[in-house]
Amino acid sequence: LMWSLGKVLNTPEVARVYIGSFWDQPYQNDDNRKLFEMEEEDLFRDIQSVPRGSIVRKLNDLVKRCRIAKTHAYIMAHIKNEMPVFGKEAKMKQIIANLPKVFQQIEQSTGIPAGDSLTSRSSRKI
Repeated sequence: LMWSLGKVLNTPEVARVYIGSFWDQPYQNDDNRKLFEMEEEDLFRDIQSVPRGSIVRKLNDLVKRCRIAKTHAYIMAHIKNEMPVFGKEAKMKQIIANLPKVFQQIEQSTGIPAGDSLTSRSSRKI
């Protein structure tokens, strides 16, 4: 069932399937009572952790976007400082041709970790 759901849900991780009897009547067969109770506890625990996980995910996304914005601002300031009054087209082509070197200069001068810097492959699309 879990593998079949993986094809339908289109996610890289396998979906968790909870098994049990979720009604208010007593169990007719006690063979799987312990398994059903453990699954029910897992389900309620996972439901209770959803808001906490959502907040952490949102916070991590905000931090990531702030780092990208900061890096982008450093890159734009560096390019602006490098631009001459005349011959901007030629200078822009030169900067684009040497993007890895430009990123390395920005990382060294600003102290941005290499992981926060844009890669030349993603920035060439811009």
